[in-house]
Amino acid sequence: MLGTDLAYKCKEQGIDCEVFDLPDFDITNTNQLQEALCNVQIVVNCAAYTNVDKAESQANLAYKINAEAVGRLGAVAKNIGIWVVHISTDFVFDGKSAHSYVETDTPKPINTYGKSKLAGEQLLIKSGCNYCIVRVQWTYGLGGNCFITKLISLAKQNKELMVIDDQIGSPTATTEVANVICKLLQIKPGGLFHFANTGYASRFDIAAFIFDKLNMDIKLKRCKNKDYKTAAARPLNSRFCCDKIQSLLNEPIEPWQKPLEKFLRQL
Repeated sequence: MLGTDLAYKCKEQGIDCEVFDLPDFDITNTNQLQEALCNVQIVVNCAAYTNVDKAESQANLAYKINAEAVGRLGAVAKNIGIWVVHISTDFVFDGKSAHSYVETDTPKPINTYGKSKLAGEQLLIKSGCNYCIVRVQWTYGLGGNCFITKLISLAKQNKELMVIDDQIGSPTATTEVANVICKLLQIKPGGLFHFANTGYASRFDIAAFIFDKLNMDIKLKRCKNKDYKTAAARPLNSRFCCDKIQSLLNEPIEPWQKPLEKFLRQL
């Protein structure tokens, strides 16, 4: 999702970019990685193993893509002197904090996906390359499956849905992430940043917002995270404090409702 929107945004802003993706490009292939990074000034790594539940049974693959490949990317970037933007996740936290997470909070992932993504961050930093890590959360876009599209698909088959009301975060449009990345490309900041659309809501509240905007007559029932059995545990609190990245931007970050409403009109 993000890679598609970022490529479009780069072209829209006149930024020359080349996209590498499966099946033609495999980030875990060192030779392909080295070849892809020849003659470039910046690399934005949107590649990831993102199936949170399957990662529990495919840990080796998750670590191969989310950690080992990122470490090699950093090593190659260090050797040839290019800047790396790497996309990470709110799942590096356990979700037990009472406040919005800031970049200096200690990560404590509670599932394999989160652990593999944290390992990727650590290996990238250890490589010594010039980097910018951007953690995002609850992303959605037209280029792939996400909570929102899955929810709408379920609603077309069922008039009654149970939705978790104690997972809290901000649905964040990949178009918004892409726009921010393009701004970062101009100033090349270093370090770690959190980005999400402003405000926050529960999964249940987001579902209610979606069906209201789509004028879908769906009966929603509340349930708790502990009642919804999945292979991987999910953090309850995914709220981000985005003050650090906001200080680099020349306009306020949009509240989550505005880009989500725009996305729903495009479906």
